Amino acid sequence: MNALLLTQSDEGLSAAVTAVEEADLPDGDVLIDVAYSSLNYKDGLAVTGKGKIVRGDFPFVPGIDLAGTVAKSESDRFAPGDEVILTGWGTGEDRWGGFAQRARATADHLVSLPEGLSLHEAMVIGTAGFTAMLAVMALEEHGVVPASGEVVVTGASGGAGSMAVALLHRLGYDVVASTGTEAAHDYLRTLGATRIIGRDELGNGPKHPMEKGRWAGAIDGVGGKTLATLIAQTERHGSIAAYGLAQSHELNTTVFPFILRGVNLLGIDSNTCPPERRRAAWQRLADLLTSADLEAMQQTIGLGDVIAYSETITRGETQGRIVVDVNA
Repeated sequence: MNALLLTQSDEGLSAAVTAVEEADLPDGDVLIDVAYSSLNYKDGLAVTGKGKIVRGDFPFVPGIDLAGTVAKSESDRFAPGDEVILTGWGTGEDRWGGFAQRARATADHLVSLPEGLSLHEAMVIGTAGFTAMLAVMALEEHGVVPASGEVVVTGASGGAGSMAVALLHRLGYDVVASTGTEAAHDYLRTLGATRIIGRDELGNGPKHPMEKGRWAGAIDGVGGKTLATLIAQTERHGSIAAYGLAQSHELNTTVFPFILRGVNLLGIDSNTCPPERRRAAWQRLADLLTSADLEAMQQTIGLGDVIAYSETITRGETQGRIVVDVNA
């Protein structure tokens, strides 16, 4: 079978599509014929070596998510022919991932493909959409409803940001998209953004510990000064769901918005999300997003294109979601 294999030598990291043996796959009770994976920012960092993503031994197959059909199963939860999704649980980080034509996984880590989704559509959603859905669910559970006011999404033209905009729109929220990509404005309006603001409006940090309340809620994939600004500008009892660090992993803020306005900062961990919540999120994704929504935010590439596109995604030059057809 073919796989995108990362190897490490004295000269550094190298990536190439090459043949590997099924025996090389990690342990697991379910063998999967992979149909599609997707290229996420984290995958781009792994393939280019620009970030320390891979924690497993080299040689290594990256790709943090995959969708495919069960080929063999030692678990009573799945049978050959079942269509499944795998995201998180260290896939593509400490376990071989989705950039291969076959994968082996633990049954407890798999989600059955929800009715109404194709395998291709599942990877348009992928980790990015799954994370966005968890963020939306967290806002809902903390009282941020469509009537509350504007909800801002940072990094809105990226994969998870695009999904967050589309999901919030489908649920009736007034969505403000924050992006530094001017060319993405029409795209974001198509997804449902009612207003668009520039990245710099939030990205330079707050001037005061608390500023005028602007946002009923926020979904943040950026971190750093942007997240600090969101905290200072979130309205009383509003909530921010944070899942990313595209700007920075550091956060300099004060306690004032938390203790004087009751602002909630909600961390979103899609990697080890419990199975029951994971299944619920995937079902909501299948219920909310239409085929037209998903088609509007995706492009599909072959396994051999992943190396070049990894450079592009780490430079912030992609829009929406990139699906990887591992058999093309």
